[in-house]
Amino acid sequence: AELDEHAEGVHVSELDVGLKPTAELTRSMDEIGADIRARLVNLPASVGVGQPISHRIDHMLSGVRSQIAIKIFGEDLDVLRGQADALRAKLAAIPGLADLEIEKQVLAPQIKVRIDYDAAARYGVPAPQVLATLQSLVEGEKVAQIVEGNRRFALVVRLPETARSIEGLGQILIDTPTGRVPLSKIASIEDGDGPNQISRDDGKRRIVLSANAQGRALSDVVVDIRAAVASSPLPEGYFVTLGGQFQAQEEASKLIGVLSIVSLALMFVVLYSRYRSAVLAALIMSNIPLALVGAVLGLWLSGQPLSVAALVGFITLAGISVRNGILKVSHYVNLMRYEGEVFGLPMIVRGSLERLAPVLMTALVTAFALAPLLFEAEQPGTEVLHPVAVVIFSGLISSTLLDTFLTPVMFWLFGRKAAQRLADDDSAEAL
Repeated sequence: AELDEHAEGVHVSELDVGLKPTAELTRSMDEIGADIRARLVNLPASVGVGQPISHRIDHMLSGVRSQIAIKIFGEDLDVLRGQADALRAKLAAIPGLADLEIEKQVLAPQIKVRIDYDAAARYGVPAPQVLATLQSLVEGEKVAQIVEGNRRFALVVRLPETARSIEGLGQILIDTPTGRVPLSKIASIEDGDGPNQISRDDGKRRIVLSANAQGRALSDVVVDIRAAVASSPLPEGYFVTLGGQFQAQEEASKLIGVLSIVSLALMFVVLYSRYRSAVLAALIMSNIPLALVGAVLGLWLSGQPLSVAALVGFITLAGISVRNGILKVSHYVNLMRYEGEVFGLPMIVRGSLERLAPVLMTALVTAFALAPLLFEAEQPGTEVLHPVAVVIFSGLISSTLLDTFLTPVMFWLFGRKAAQRLADDDSAEAL
């Protein structure tokens, strides 16, 4: 099957199936894919189900058109096939693993010529000369060019088809210092078979097991695969690598984790420079774990894994929750500085009530904006953004509810000294 960027062998067929419009579908894409796999399970062939765009992405990431690529490296092709069969049998028991197959390596008929180096030495003919003669006769050698008008043709001399059998090759005459001798005198010729292709990565022979995840999070399936691979002994000099979507996801998760730590540190620095108090900066940033409580609970209830999209949602949620804390703490200090309020429960209650409307407005507007992504998870284009919407929506609920009560309480318990110092500083600007 010819594709834009690469070609598959003649043993591969590809069928494009169009689905009904999304509004007419009564099942999710996962259910449709599972139904297709169940109907094709009895076919005497390996079947992979996916989407064209995901196939392209998978092929760019791992070289195969599947979410998971398990590559076994080694020198002997027979040993590679044997190890791949054994590993496939072990991986087949992993729940959630679908479309598990071994890279096709069809055995093609061959005629093998093995040079007898002792016999060649007796006749005084070097082995490279024998190989060069065979190559020119079997593959052909251009000896001239025929010109016919404006057209040019290469004149190639090679053995006829009748001379390409074991008997015919054995009768080929090889030049030696003592005269011509048949090839059969200095080499053994026999029938055999060999792989139709030999695949390599970084110059090393390999064979690939490919698979997709179905009904389980990709990260959970990969954990089970790694456990199965670790418990499978390999001969000396052979090793296994895993690649695919999960690898790119793990690398992106590590990067996001590092950037998140840097962002939190910079956020603390900005808050400290504004309030000149580590206590108030920490009090405002305490809204972040309040939001994470709801976000984690939302992921668990919706059955979403901790993906890169969910991590992006966590970062966005952290910014929104910190903003709510800034609104309240700044208003508490401004009430004390400009309206003569004294630090105490009446001032905190007044400030909390006056900032309740802006906080609720932020939460409601954000929730309305996320509604299409939250409730239309099966719509085209929302697959990636749905986890983001789940994290932000559920985190806003917990952040808004807990912030309404816990931020005033923490300010009452820990913020008196810092707030009084800011209120007494007449040279400072309004917060």
